[in-house]
Amino acid sequence: MPILILLLLIASLLGAAWYSKRYRAQTVAGVPVADTGQRALAARLQAHVQMLAGRIGERNMWHPERLEQAARYIEAELAATGCAVEAQSYTLHGRTVRNIVAQIEGHERPQEIVVIGAHYDSVLGSPGANDNATGVAALLELARGLAAEQPSRTLRLVAFVNEEPPFFKTSEMGSRVYARRAKQRREKIVAMVSLETVGNYSEAEDSQMFPFPPLRFFYPTRANFIAFVANFHSRALLQRSLKAFRANSTFPAEGLVAPEWLIGVDWSDQWSFWRSGYPAIMITDTAPFRYRHYHTVGDTPDKVNYGALSRVLPGLVVMTRTLAGSPPENN
Repeated sequence: MPILILLLLIASLLGAAWYSKRYRAQTVAGVPVADTGQRALAARLQAHVQMLAGRIGERNMWHPERLEQAARYIEAELAATGCAVEAQSYTLHGRTVRNIVAQIEGHERPQEIVVIGAHYDSVLGSPGANDNATGVAALLELARGLAAEQPSRTLRLVAFVNEEPPFFKTSEMGSRVYARRAKQRREKIVAMVSLETVGNYSEAEDSQMFPFPPLRFFYPTRANFIAFVANFHSRALLQRSLKAFRANSTFPAEGLVAPEWLIGVDWSDQWSFWRSGYPAIMITDTAPFRYRHYHTVGDTPDKVNYGALSRVLPGLVVMTRTLAGSPPENN
């Protein structure tokens, strides 16, 4: 039996390496000069992160008033885009908490749903600027850019509560509540994208680490790229999402399809959707594999690279637009 397990382990890692090579970028794009629109986008992203991680700060069940303040801010920002906004509430430890959902109704296949999500809570002891105010900032700017459109599929932009420990991978995790209810209602979620810790980038050599050391032979060793991560079941979604992003962005992007047990692969809300049988991917700067302030008091707004994040956003907008208007997912 140990030999069989070892062979399965080797096969899984070789599969991950093969997929990583397949989804590698062929070139590394240069950094263009920021135009007025990009600078304005960077300023808006910074304002969101400053509000959530600066003015509000640590926001979780141990600071319920701040968690509520963050929820109200997100609701107001989403409503200001013109999206229909609703709360998905549930009770946890005697308190009412909520996921916040902005919906853009589909016009041709409204029963098919694309979910773009980011968690808005921070881990205990951290203001959570990169983790995950950056993901929420990106979500809010996606809503701003897409609210006036008429997608073929229904698009839901969701801010999830309680992603961080001790709720991570439990029934009390906000995205787990959401995905489980969607399954009970027989909702047809054809794609889910989790925006997780997306604001840290560096051109320094060896600034990028890896959960499995041999992966360094397949990926850049400089932390100057955004990563698309999927389990094997969601590989088709990753391929389509990454292709759409690369076709419409100058920002370097890498893809990894790997077993869920590989450290880091299931470290966000996409895990909840995998548990309910939905295709889902994570988009991330790889968090602790490049960001030394991950889950610390030092995760503050001044650590975020807003210029780089503003270059990521246009690719995410077109990627989302593509997912919301493309043919049904085949997995």
